[in-house]
Amino acid sequence: MGPGPVNAHPRVLRAMSAQLLGQFDPEFTTYMNETMALYRQVFQTRNRWTFLIDGTARAAIEAALVSLLEPGDAIVVLSAGRFGLLLREIAERCGAEVTMVEGEWGGIVTPAAVEAAVARVRPRVVAAVFGDTSTTIAQPMHEIGRICARHGAMLYLDATATLAGMDVPVDEWGADVVTAGLQKCLGGPSGSAPVTISDQAAARIASRRHVEQGIASGADRPAGGRRIASNYFDLAMIMDYWSERRLNHHTEATTMLYGARECARLVMEEGLVDRIARHRLAGEAMRAGLQAMGLTLFGDQAYAMHNVTGIEIPDGVDGERVRLRMRVQFGIEIGSSFGPLAGRIWRIGTMGYNCRQDTVMATLAALEAVLRGEGVRVPSGEAVDAALARYASA
Repeated sequence: MGPGPVNAHPRVLRAMSAQLLGQFDPEFTTYMNETMALYRQVFQTRNRWTFLIDGTARAAIEAALVSLLEPGDAIVVLSAGRFGLLLREIAERCGAEVTMVEGEWGGIVTPAAVEAAVARVRPRVVAAVFGDTSTTIAQPMHEIGRICARHGAMLYLDATATLAGMDVPVDEWGADVVTAGLQKCLGGPSGSAPVTISDQAAARIASRRHVEQGIASGADRPAGGRRIASNYFDLAMIMDYWSERRLNHHTEATTMLYGARECARLVMEEGLVDRIARHRLAGEAMRAGLQAMGLTLFGDQAYAMHNVTGIEIPDGVDGERVRLRMRVQFGIEIGSSFGPLAGRIWRIGTMGYNCRQDTVMATLAALEAVLRGEGVRVPSGEAVDAALARYASA
């Protein structure tokens, strides 16, 4: 019940136990096509280029930025948590000129601050995290997309922690590249990362394509930019593999594709709207129970993520000891945090397969018992009652 990874859905694990197929086997390439079509629905997009990166969510983040950015390119990065800082680090490794627009951890970056930076810098890319699990706060994106459109910048969005648990309308937001991971709201294991790419971003990436899979001379490279520094994370080459041409780039992670496909099938069977509503309700029930216990929620609750809740650790309580007792005595894992929030907050996730009423109740009951055992005065039974009342009112 932490901020991810969470328990995988049993159907996903069963799908991943199937025997391997060759990566160019017609049955397997049919699965690839089905996976692309499913994730277009999950991302709420018509983007032709919607597929999987073999690697964890960070692999897709790096693939996106290394394929969009050349040395010297300007990028504006929104940061109000740990993963905004990660975007900065990767962009710097690409040789980009990074301008940070920062907010307090527990808050958001204001659109006015973003517009001022974008108007001043005229960046090629604006990069943001929608739902930073380090702070449990979601950055509003509608206005950010409009800012990018007004100033001719491409928008990259990390939706690792929110896809299929919060509304991520890629086309409506005008996002050019959006990446995610399976291990949170999608209810799968880490190791495969869905990505969707707009026509504009695809054209930018293709302009940097190295002719004939990187074997041509520099003089043969198409005009438009320097070649992409990474081979494995070269989206132009990966797009060739996922295209009808099926040009060899890497050996596909067959088992992970089975799992990613099943994750998306589960989303669409439930219905994206209903799935998002389930995550919202579980988060509200969890927060109701925590507050009834007398605990303080962390961050600006107007922008709280549906699927991860931050809780301030009460004064005098050993946060790591509580986490240990939760895990050893009740078999429930909750999270701590990073950087300036290390030792200050716990993070409880209600995501994917664990986004259920029984897991919410069990977690609240266990936390109450552990806190009482640590000498914290908490009302007996009121947390579970408050969560039940929220479910009953739905």
